Parts: sequence; C-alpha cells; structure tokens
Amino acid sequence: MSSSSLRLLVTSVLLATVSVFDVVVAGPVANGALQERHHSHEMRSALPGSWFHTEEGEVHKLFRRQNLDAGGYPAVGSPAWTAAYPSGTPDNTKLPQAWVDKLNAAVAAGTIPNIPQTTVTNGGTVYPNGVQRDSPEVCSADDFVCRSPDDVWDAPNGTVAIGFDDGPLQPSGQLYDFLAANNQKATHFYIGINILGNPDLFNRAYATMGDDIAVHTWTHPYMTSLANIDVLAQLGYTMQIIHDSTGGRLPRYWRPPYGDIDNRVRAIAKQVFNMTAIIWNHDTGDWTGASPDKIKGEIQGWLNGPKSPGLIILEHELSASCVQGFMEAYPLFAQNGWTTTSTATLVSAPGSGPWQNAANNTGPVTGAAVGGVVPAIVTTSSSAPATTTNSTAAAAATSTPKKSRADQTSRPVAMTLAALSGFAALLLL
Repeated sequence: MSSSSLRLLVTSVLLATVSVFDVVVAGPVANGALQERHHSHEMRSALPGSWFHTEEGEVHKLFRRQNLDAGGYPAVGSPAWTAAYPSGTPDNTKLPQAWVDKLNAAVAAGTIPNIPQTTVTNGGTVYPNGVQRDSPEVCSADDFVCRSPDDVWDAPNGTVAIGFDDGPLQPSGQLYDFLAANNQKATHFYIGINILGNPDLFNRAYATMGDDIAVHTWTHPYMTSLANIDVLAQLGYTMQIIHDSTGGRLPRYWRPPYGDIDNRVRAIAKQVFNMTAIIWNHDTGDWTGASPDKIKGEIQGWLNGPKSPGLIILEHELSASCVQGFMEAYPLFAQNGWTTTSTATLVSAPGSGPWQNAANNTGPVTGAAVGGVVPAIVTTSSSAPATTTNSTAAAAATSTPKKSRADQTSRPVAMTLAALSGFAALLLL
C-alpha cells in the first residue's frame, strides 16, 4: 500500500472516532484537528474593500486592497483581520476578480497545461485512463514519480534545510522555544486556516523569531484533484493572509500537501502567483505518529551518508512526537559535520530570499520582485527536462519517498481522547 493510502486510512479512522463527539467549531479546529475535512463551511464574510486589478508580472497588485489606504492592515488576530478570510474550504465563486483574470489570461495564453484532474482514492490520487503521471507532459511529484526542474528537491552539498509543515498548531510553541534557544532559523510551510486559528503563534514565528514563511495551501487538499479555480483559491488565500499579516510581503515558495503536484498545478502557482514549489528528498515519517526515537534514527542514518546532495527533510510541527523527534535529532547535525539553515533561505538564489518583494522580515516592501528580474514563468516545455525515478538512478538513490505501510510502526489499538486530539492533526500532513 502506498504512503497516500496509509494517510487516507489514518484519516478515516480518526474521522470515525471523532465524529462521535461531533466536533464543530466556527473557525479552525483547535490543535489543527480535522481541519475542516468533514464539515462544510461558508465564508464568514466577503473580503473587505474592493480590489485593484493586476498588470502582467506585478504579483503584488493581486493582493493590494483599496481600503488599506485609509486604515492600513488590520492587527493580526483582530476581528477585522479574522473576518477577511474563509473559515473552511474557500468558495470559488467569491474570489478576487484580479486572481481570476490572471488565471484566465494564463489559460488563454496556453501556459497552463490542460491536464485532467485526479480522483482521490484509497491509494492516493489516480489520473484518468491514458494519462501517464510519470510522463514529461504531466510530471507528477507524488511518491517521487517525476522530478520537475521547476521544483526544488535538494539542498546544497553539506547542508540540512530546516523546515516544518502544517503549522501553526499547539505543538508549535515547544518547537519555537527550542529553535529560539538554539538560534536556529527555520521555514514554516503554513496552512492558511491554521494561521487564522493561531495568530499569536504566527506572529511569534514571523515577527519575534524572524523565521521564513511559505505557503502550504489553505486547507491541505490533494491539489491535483482540484479544478483550476480551486487551486487558485487554495494558494491565493494563503498568500493573502500571509501578505496581510507581514506588512505586505509575498512568499516566494510553497509546498504541495502530500507532494501532490503536476505541471498544471505547478504552472498555476508560477504563472499567477510567481511561486516555486519546494519538495523534499528525505521523509522522517513523523506524520505517521512515529516515536521520537524512530524519527531520530531515520535522521541519524542520513547524516552518516554522503553529503551530496544536501538534505531537505520532510518534518512537521503537528504533534508533540514530531517536535520531540526533531529536538532529539538536532544535535546530530553539527556532530556529523552538517550546516543547518532555513529551507527558504538555503535554496534561494543569491540576492533573493524567502519573499518576492522584500529582502527580509524587517526591511522595506517593494512593488517589484527582490533580487533582480522576476523568475521565469513555467511553460509547457522546458530546456531542462523532467526526470522520472525510472530513468534517473541518482534521484532515486538520494531520495527517500514517503513510507509504505510495511515501513511504519503500528499505531496502538486503544487511543485516549487526549492523544486523539494531537494525532487528529495527521489529516493535514
């Protein structure tokens, strides 16, 4: 059984258990649990103010609001801030027109490939008959089937990219304490609805610690299963809340949930929002509920191996065991001669950084991309061809795909409600 199948199985068990208590909240679920996966939600309100229309290549105009001229950005966590965003899955009929116009223009120009949506099954995602996920035309990254040259997979030699998915959540506080105590910068691939539910933790990571912020979608769906307009909504709203909560900064990077991305989704992210996907080349399996010792052991094995390429490790801030596993493994990086740096900073070209329109978290925000010319947009053909695991031995040799059921530690049969509240966040892997 594939890793995607394992994740869906875990999700089904959690849903069946938690549904007994009918956990329903007006906003994001506490501790990230269930994250709107089994409840329908509507927009709290329409976005305030009217929107400027975009001009080609000026991504920042997609997110400017006219009403900001009068009062500035609402305070993060305030009622005005909270009311501006969807409390669950975004309503694709209420998107800013500037986003929709930009998407439609890209489709009309032929720069968004016409790849069919996948169907989510117990085995992950399935394309319609005749569509080959490992073909250069599709290039699905799920389970390392295909490496696109437009994604980031590897860190520079001898370096470990420090980054965490799925926050901000309750366990994030302990992680942030540890990072601050060790003067370690990290990239947080944040879920939009978790920012909405945990503004204080967001502020701590961004404003107090000065960490890098990246996009991990609004509600953590399989992105290839969505229509173009819903891909737009998942990325756009997450960029919007980050933009509005950082003084107008726009993330340069995003990470697809489950590594589920293909050339269609890839192109929407780049063509409309100028974002590049960061994948990973090693997976701790912390999302399975693995023990801290097991997580530490996985990392130890990689650190003892070759230092080329560097490590981009899939880790999460969604449970106490995830955080504890990282903290226990952290001293091993320096002991084994590796350098650690925030993922977004590490993979950025010289002169750029984690933001499209600012040099850092404290400097001025500009209307144009920082670091020179805006990176080239994705097209349906590339001078650097996509590689698949069947044809590229090096990629397979240096990457550890998401684990199959046989590789995982068995989950206890009996689970207390306290444990369940933490593990329910596995829905947002």
